Amino acid sequence: MKTATLFAILAVTLAAPAPEKPTAEAAGGAVLLPIAIVRQVQVNPDALGAHSSDFEAENGIVFQFSGSEGVLGGANMIGSWSYPQADGTLAEVSFVADENGFQPQSSLLPVAPAFPHPIPQFVLDQIEFARLEDERRAKEGVAEA
Repeated sequence: MKTATLFAILAVTLAAPAPEKPTAEAAGGAVLLPIAIVRQVQVNPDALGAHSSDFEAENGIVFQFSGSEGVLGGANMIGSWSYPQADGTLAEVSFVADENGFQPQSSLLPVAPAFPHPIPQFVLDQIEFARLEDERRAKEGVAEA
């Protein structure tokens, strides 16, 4: 009897439909499927601290960097990443990270206006007001705050 029960349970288990491929839903209700890794190469630090990594996913994301130990300790790195944008163009960022900090370069990054840039009139008015106040206080013998 135990054997028959065991075979019945086994038959039901094998006859059950296979579970669906796991998915996750994003906040907007879109279904996100797993993204396959197309290429991944990693070189771990050698005796001098040199290391590198190269990664590419099937959705077009690419990330690569290489680095070594810096003169002052720490790590110096150079690398880049890119990804396809919704409009079909490729977003690209390259970077250097060293004793001078993280220095990215990309046409995607905002650029400050060239200096010297025009100073708005309200700023010039405020500067003039402060100058006149300083003159008035000097005439009255009032010490600056």
